[in-house]
Amino acid sequence: MQNSPVLEFRNVSISFDGTAVLSDVSFQLASEETLLLTGVSGSGKSVLLHLAIGLLRPDSGQIFVQGQEIENLDESTLLGIRGGSMGMVFQEDSLFSGLSVYDNVAYRLKEHGWDEQKIGTAVSEVLRFVGMDGEENKLPAELSGGMKRRVEIARSLVGWPSIMLFDEPTNSLDPIVAVQVLDLVIRARDLNKVSSIYVTKKLHELPYLAHYCAEQVSDGPVRVLEAGKDELPDSRVMVLESGKIYFDGSLDAFQTSNDPLIKELLTLDQHDHSDDPYYPDPWNKKRRPKEQIL
Repeated sequence: MQNSPVLEFRNVSISFDGTAVLSDVSFQLASEETLLLTGVSGSGKSVLLHLAIGLLRPDSGQIFVQGQEIENLDESTLLGIRGGSMGMVFQEDSLFSGLSVYDNVAYRLKEHGWDEQKIGTAVSEVLRFVGMDGEENKLPAELSGGMKRRVEIARSLVGWPSIMLFDEPTNSLDPIVAVQVLDLVIRARDLNKVSSIYVTKKLHELPYLAHYCAEQVSDGPVRVLEAGKDELPDSRVMVLESGKIYFDGSLDAFQTSNDPLIKELLTLDQHDHSDDPYYPDPWNKKRRPKEQIL
């Protein structure tokens, strides 16, 4: 059905060593929606993503990916879902150090039996998408932190899965590279109709993801622009607290909430972002920003 959620948790709980990490979590992710997931460290955000992609199994509850219940599937069937329907960008560096950029990105497609010609086309397309075309033969050790992150995103996006999971993808990146990563999330959503869960503790990223959209006019360059009030992308904010859903609603409701915990979360980002530089084209190679992990 057209309006069926692409991902759904029903009363999902999981514990480690007797300690509850998620308790009775229920939510839905709609097609082409961006769910902005936040909360303090240890609130269960990464565990939720690992459950969604089948790397962990819940103690109780049900998880559905495109209408298929996954928590009791065998590993080979789960691999098929990960290979076709879902991609994930992890917090930590997850590239294979001994493989080239091309082979890192192609790895999942080779694992699922794609022929070499189709793999070559898909890898070239996604490397252009993330601005890494021409770097195919480099090893991860030859890449900057920002370039590695873009290759990790390319590896997750290759073949264009319909659902993407991002686990703090801009963590420790410098501001210009962080904007590039945010633009990739927006481009994937708007140009390739990707649904996503985006985990972050950087609350200043939420308005950018919720209020900006990507557009391409005929054969011109892709631009990421602030959307009009009637053209805002489909997004919402969800807050986890002690393994439970504490808030689930619009960005505006989140930012204007008088709830003490929400207000505390908002004040954790002490930096005044009003004077932050705006980069209208973070992809402009003539500027050649220094990409590094701080």
